[in-house]
Amino acid sequence: MEIAEIRKNLPEYVLNTSDVLVNHGYKAFLVGGAVKDMLLGVEPKDYDIATNALPEQISKIFPHSVSTNAKFGTILVINSDRKGERYDVEVTTFRSEEDYFGGRWPSKVEFASDITTDLSRRDFTINAMAIDLDNLNDQGSTHHEIIVDPFGGQKDLDAQIIRAVGDPMERFGEDGLRAYRACRLAAILGFTIEESTFEAIKATLNISKMVSMERVRDELLKLLKYAPKPSVGIELFRTSGLLELFLPELLECINIEQPEWHHDDVYTHSLKTLDLAEDSIKLAALLHDIGKARTKSEDESGIHFYSHDIVGAEMVKAIMERLKFSNSETKKVSTLVRWHMFYYPSAEWRKENALEIITDQKTSSSGGWSDSAIRRFIANVGEEFIDDLFKLRIADANANPKSEFDPIEIKALQDRISEVRSKDMALKITDLNITGEDLFEAGIEKGPKMGEVLKHLLEKVIEDPMLNDKEKLLSLSKDYLSSKA
Repeated sequence: MEIAEIRKNLPEYVLNTSDVLVNHGYKAFLVGGAVKDMLLGVEPKDYDIATNALPEQISKIFPHSVSTNAKFGTILVINSDRKGERYDVEVTTFRSEEDYFGGRWPSKVEFASDITTDLSRRDFTINAMAIDLDNLNDQGSTHHEIIVDPFGGQKDLDAQIIRAVGDPMERFGEDGLRAYRACRLAAILGFTIEESTFEAIKATLNISKMVSMERVRDELLKLLKYAPKPSVGIELFRTSGLLELFLPELLECINIEQPEWHHDDVYTHSLKTLDLAEDSIKLAALLHDIGKARTKSEDESGIHFYSHDIVGAEMVKAIMERLKFSNSETKKVSTLVRWHMFYYPSAEWRKENALEIITDQKTSSSGGWSDSAIRRFIANVGEEFIDDLFKLRIADANANPKSEFDPIEIKALQDRISEVRSKDMALKITDLNITGEDLFEAGIEKGPKMGEVLKHLLEKVIEDPMLNDKEKLLSLSKDYLSSKA
């Protein structure tokens, strides 16, 4: 990117922040991923400024700022553009870091006087460049005067290489998260990891193992969201040894052969499904067959993975708990894995009704699904997850070139769901026309027994919505308890 373009593309609030620093006699450099992004012609997500001003000096000249991380030299400056929209810029004093502990944190931080010292503590050459924001205002400044690049970051950008700054063993020995970040960046940018840098990742797994699962989870999510082919990053995690540290269950799927109607082993198929999946289901796509390695059996009729969806859903819960996912995210992904094998109408029905489905003609056929089957399907999956479940099924099928999947099937099921949804129906216990208090007054004690009764009543109503009447439900509850006596 030309200097004029850099100047033009920098947001007003960033320039305002640097102008205040320069006008008070301090240096101001744009640093970090923003420099790399701008040189690649990509709009940065955020902007960080490095300066020789000390934290207390930064706070003094920026009255609207937050000094929570001042001991590490960082002040969050609250700025705004001419429209009054608020923006935050991290302004950090030049610093050096030493004596890392816990695989992540420096125990010694010293403020420095020059930008090169500050850049030398960074992870990769493509992230160890700076833009001199003072010289940027000088129309006569050259590219060399404006871009500070002591470690060859521009050269590595051109060569599409991820290379550690200085000694890679030292860089990864300082901060174990850098290993995960190297694999993630390589996949997102389509770069390769320089050989000695990659070997250092493999040699410092003991440091990477110390990184918190929350941090690892965040790197995984960035990979899944931003990489054109997330499988590239997963493979880098695997070949470096990092995958075993946080997702060893996926390694179990390698070389697990599948029946003849599958093209790949379970691991390869999972990666192909991941690459084809939409963002909302990428994690589920990666893990959808995670239970196959533990459920594989073989007899005279071939290879089987009985209940791999059920086993897989339980494994997903354990995996996501380990990676510190929220309960809501865990529920979503485990639900998608649990029900990704849902049954389609018979092949005979599909053939007979293909024309009606394609042309949106109405057919009196149920599509192989009764109303009660549809209601049970919705109740099991949850209305909020059905669309994502269909996306997963499509990605799963498209990842297998031997699949006989036809999108017509999904459309047929969607039509049936829409039809049944339009009717009054109970899908969860709160939809029942009876409450726990009603059952208590009828003599049913609160606790597990009442929960069991309510679950039974919901099953009955899903089968026959006409039973969703208070008197009928009370009668059903008494019959159920009598049968259990």
